Amino acid sequence: MWNRSLLTGNGPTGFSDSVRTEFFKALDQRGHRIRLDEEIHTIIRDLSLTPAQEKCYNPHDPTLRFVDADDDLDFLCEGFQSRRALMSCGHAVTPMSLTNWCRRLLDEGESRFVCGQSGCNVEWPFAEVCKMALLTPEEKKYFERTMASNAARGSTKLCPGCKSSVVRQNQSVLNVHCTLCTAKKGRIFEFCWQCLREWKGPGPRSDRCGNVGCCNESLKTLKTCPDINLGAVKGVTGCPSIRACPTCGILLQHDNNNCKKVVCPRCKVGFCFVCLKLTEACLKTSSPYNKCSSGVAPRQTSIPLWQKK
Repeated sequence: MWNRSLLTGNGPTGFSDSVRTEFFKALDQRGHRIRLDEEIHTIIRDLSLTPAQEKCYNPHDPTLRFVDADDDLDFLCEGFQSRRALMSCGHAVTPMSLTNWCRRLLDEGESRFVCGQSGCNVEWPFAEVCKMALLTPEEKKYFERTMASNAARGSTKLCPGCKSSVVRQNQSVLNVHCTLCTAKKGRIFEFCWQCLREWKGPGPRSDRCGNVGCCNESLKTLKTCPDINLGAVKGVTGCPSIRACPTCGILLQHDNNNCKKVVCPRCKVGFCFVCLKLTEACLKTSSPYNKCSSGVAPRQTSIPLWQKK
């Protein structure tokens, strides 16, 4: 029996009624808890193929707190044109940068929205995200259904061949074996956990399959993000501006103003943004404001898997 109190929230960060409704639809419809997956994947595909016009704040909106500051969530330095406004946590955003960050969280399986700035673990209410990201009705619908599906499905997805629910046994590889399709087709049938198409190319792999368009957006971000020089840390230059937390894998950006130590807002584990060692290990041979004894760690080419205890 599913505990319906999981999505009950009395505080400002609780799920909205519409999200809870979609969650229970995902749990109860036809007795399967992830029936919305296929529709969500279609929405993701359609949205990714439709060029989006940049959303901008109304500069005369009296409910927004505008600031002349950098866009704290513009991790790829896209230079959005909208004025910057403050979130409840105090960080400046634009509608596009906030939308992109929240979609990244959803793509990573999250069902709640936490600020992406290092050292900030503030969770934003969905109502605030809707307002500050200027979500369109279509985007809001996608966000609500994806939040519900992420909360409901865990590590299960629908096989693209037979539409049955398949559990991924090895969380570090993308090629997943479907026993029903294998029996029906008389050959081994695998599909890609990332793009949800029949597997192509050699395996096992953790980054992508051989299908055209299959791409891990987080790895792409780690590969293409610009380098920064940590102004507060002596002797550190050429450090990637975005890192994947070595414990849980969520992407984080350094604010370039403080020391090299960061605390992940998701798993709450501290690590060094420069050498990627856990904070305790790094500080055995260097101080927070000096370069690491092992130097700057190279760009990450894989996303760490969070082994929850």
